[in-house]
Amino acid sequence: MNSTDVIVLGAGMVGTSAALHLQMKGKRVVLLDRRGVGEETSYGNAGVIEREGVVPVAFPREIGALIRYGLNLSTEAHYHLSFLPKILPWLWQLRAATDTAGIVRFAAAVDALSRHSIPEHRALAKEAGAEAFFRESGWVRLYRSHKGLADAASLHDFADQYGIEYRHLTMAELKELEPDLTATGVGAVFWPETQSVSWPEGVTKAYADLFTARGGVVARGDARSLRRGGEGWVVSTEDGDVAATHVVVALGPWSNDLLDRFDLRFPLAVKRGYHMHFAPKGEAKLSRPIVDIEKGYVITPMLKGIRLTTGIEFAERDAPPTPVQLERLKPVARALFPLGAEADPEPWLGKRPTLPDGLPIIGPAPGVPDMWLDFGHAHLGFTHGPISGRLIAEAISGEKPLVDLTPFRAERFGRR
Repeated sequence: MNSTDVIVLGAGMVGTSAALHLQMKGKRVVLLDRRGVGEETSYGNAGVIEREGVVPVAFPREIGALIRYGLNLSTEAHYHLSFLPKILPWLWQLRAATDTAGIVRFAAAVDALSRHSIPEHRALAKEAGAEAFFRESGWVRLYRSHKGLADAASLHDFADQYGIEYRHLTMAELKELEPDLTATGVGAVFWPETQSVSWPEGVTKAYADLFTARGGVVARGDARSLRRGGEGWVVSTEDGDVAATHVVVALGPWSNDLLDRFDLRFPLAVKRGYHMHFAPKGEAKLSRPIVDIEKGYVITPMLKGIRLTTGIEFAERDAPPTPVQLERLKPVARALFPLGAEADPEPWLGKRPTLPDGLPIIGPAPGVPDMWLDFGHAHLGFTHGPISGRLIAEAISGEKPLVDLTPFRAERFGRR
């Protein structure tokens, strides 16, 4: 049996970053996944490293929005009717967690992570030779109505509070920034500090390549094989069993599949989402991600073309794809930007792991010695992967973490 210091379960951006930071602390690390590095949730995001994501996706309070979502007619959200009884208790928890006080707590906690996200990413990218993927072009939030722009006032208030730079744009100013956009809406807000990448999977794989170049091991195996052994933790890989003193669970939407076996139960929901790539028509160019706020999607330039990513679908995690939102959004997105032929044979389906308060769990597992948790990053997993990895590595190494882990502790959902 091979032995190491730490086993990290899950090779998305979160787990890969944790493995790399643990290695920087002098730990011997095995990074385990059933697939290749960055091929699950970390593959299909908008590739944004978001500085200003300090307002959670909250439960809607307005009757009109509730009716629209309830009738399943919106482009922002969609649900499977058969799944509604299962997700309703979680939605009720979401409603309680995203009241006014909850939003304030979320903003403070996320700002503590996000102010370090870009520096941590860029430090890893420099070491990994991945800087060519990064763009410092900011991104734009587009508003189609005055009400939508007014609803963003709390985001702008938090940005003022936390010193996050932004600039209001008229539609004419947006056209100057992105000449090939159609001027649809009443205004936009430009966030220059936010950065983006041209291929999220490529960034994650570059970080993993740096990890292996420095002696780390990436292994294939099923995380559910984790068990107690004479040397601490044991997991089975294609190349045999591996034992370690510590284990980090960074399995994203699959985390509860493992943790249930250790009597750890967390209210983790999965927000499914889709993406598809399109060739731009003619000589049309897009320089940065554009968020169409009231329609609930992002278009962003990627190596493969213009990626269109959808909002939220509530369904069984492993249910067959139902890309209803994507079909509804294609004409909407084409009216905003000249999208040409589809570059994918079929839509890609991803799964975002989300807790009711919108915050991840980062820290020790309650009542399970030498198990550490790093999951539940919702829409900010790509953003927060490197800083979360640093915090986990510091905690396991007995150091004081750069960011106070109290808001992210598992015990906020109960002792077990």
